[in-house]
Amino acid sequence: MSWKNNFEIWQQQTDLPSDLQADMQNLAQDDAQAEDAFYQPLSFGTAGMRGIMGAGINRMNIYTVRQATEGLARLMDSLDVTVKERGVAISYDSRHHSAEFALEAAKVLGAHEIKVYLFDALRPTPELSFTVRHLKAYAGIMITASHNPKDYNGYKIYGEDGGQMPPKESDIITESSRQADMFAVPVADESALREKGLLVTIGQDIDDVYLDAIKTVTINPTLTHEIGQDMKLVYTPLHGTGAKIAGPALENAGFKNVTMVAAQKEPDGDFPTVALPNPEDHAALAMAIETASENGADVAIAVDPDADRMGVAVRQPDGTYTLLSGNQIAAVLLNYILTAKADAGTLPENGAVVKSIVSSEFATAIADHYDMATISVLTGFKYIAEQIQHFEDTDEHSFLFGFEESYGYLMKSFTRDKDSIQATVMLAEVAAFYKSQDMTLYDGLQELFAQYGYFDEETKSMTFAGIDGADKMAAIMQDFRTQTPTEFGGVPVVKTEDFDQQTVTTMATGVAEPLSLPKANVLKYWLEDGSWVAVRPSGTEPKIKFYVGTKANTQAAAEAELEAIQKSIADKIAE
Repeated sequence: MSWKNNFEIWQQQTDLPSDLQADMQNLAQDDAQAEDAFYQPLSFGTAGMRGIMGAGINRMNIYTVRQATEGLARLMDSLDVTVKERGVAISYDSRHHSAEFALEAAKVLGAHEIKVYLFDALRPTPELSFTVRHLKAYAGIMITASHNPKDYNGYKIYGEDGGQMPPKESDIITESSRQADMFAVPVADESALREKGLLVTIGQDIDDVYLDAIKTVTINPTLTHEIGQDMKLVYTPLHGTGAKIAGPALENAGFKNVTMVAAQKEPDGDFPTVALPNPEDHAALAMAIETASENGADVAIAVDPDADRMGVAVRQPDGTYTLLSGNQIAAVLLNYILTAKADAGTLPENGAVVKSIVSSEFATAIADHYDMATISVLTGFKYIAEQIQHFEDTDEHSFLFGFEESYGYLMKSFTRDKDSIQATVMLAEVAAFYKSQDMTLYDGLQELFAQYGYFDEETKSMTFAGIDGADKMAAIMQDFRTQTPTEFGGVPVVKTEDFDQQTVTTMATGVAEPLSLPKANVLKYWLEDGSWVAVRPSGTEPKIKFYVGTKANTQAAAEAELEAIQKSIADKIAE
């Protein structure tokens, strides 16, 4: 069906909400925007459905939310009746329409006699993951667009293990939802659902048990309660969900001197103080650093609106602040976890670290030093969650730490998604440890570089919006796949991993062997000196991401090689 046909179907609807009616009127005057809004359905990627809010099948609105939820409901209808009794937990963040979308999802599920546990107000994504496990629900829904700009919203579905819904079930949901007429999805009455006990409000009761679980993240409570009395921290939720839980979590751990960035503390879907509410973006920490400078704080912490990602700035002796990358944060967290557990005699013999294939090898070097395994998985925290579940099912390993370079970390498996609440408490403990040694987190990082070598990583993205964007991205991926680079930055490629073809090829021999990881549209190139390059389209945004990781004997050498490799990538794309 053409976009014009889809547009006409929407024009025929007489009961669209006023905001969508206004949007339709605007789209009627702009064919390019109308085509983008109606040419294809909003798709599920590595972290669910995400898009610009507005009218259209390629937009986030009550109808696309209902349709997606109908897909989940039909899946649950096809299973044992007990899954409907176990129900679905739903939470949402501070974005516009998030509360509305959450309630719409609840009413669709209720129409199928599926029990829903709906939070009384916004809560972090990791708490939703925890809630699914705590309530033994069959699934969870989180309404969020994570770190995207204010015009976006999204919809994540979680499985019964608390991890994002695996591909098999996600594909079934997608197929089922597409079969449903989005304007004919049954929606139950909220009051009737509450009377029948099919819609239950949750809130502080879940907060309390989640905060109790967060207490177990702290490894050395004596340290945190002694140093935490005086150590100054600054925290910002970037107008999102983090403050409600992170404040009590830090206080429970012994950190009494925490300042919230006043202008960013309250939830606000306009995100008025930042261009992008993403702790990966250095500009997003500007107000936190300003507040920290005024207070003389040791550390400034920022999390994204749904509080799953965490960024950090560290005070230097001259009073300036240095931002750490996601990979660097992971390294200092992991080193402390392994060191503290080793000192306490609680480091398991079969411990394992799980990271994504596009994350730093810095953590691998640290884990190797402690004879701990490192397992690399595809991008998407659901793959880390799958490994955790595998460990529990087989006792093959004991989970110690999971992370992605995109500022996502997990210490304890009671959550099965990246958890900035856990990460914030652990980061504060690591900072307290170094403070007890008259050092900063930055000093600790430099010690790790001196011990393991200088690692440097950077991710750059190219955006391809609109209808032609997917074709352009496919062409770039095809060029990298068929015209295999032999070097980057003058350093020879020795091995190529193609996760779509599921092969690893040794360049010297041309011999290809099977890869054990699932199929994915990712290419990774290993260089002669241990550096690497990875290329993959984003699963939730119209972008191709280029990841580069280098290692050298000095910081300057690592940075110089990274720059040379990035130039090689740019030159290849420009050919």
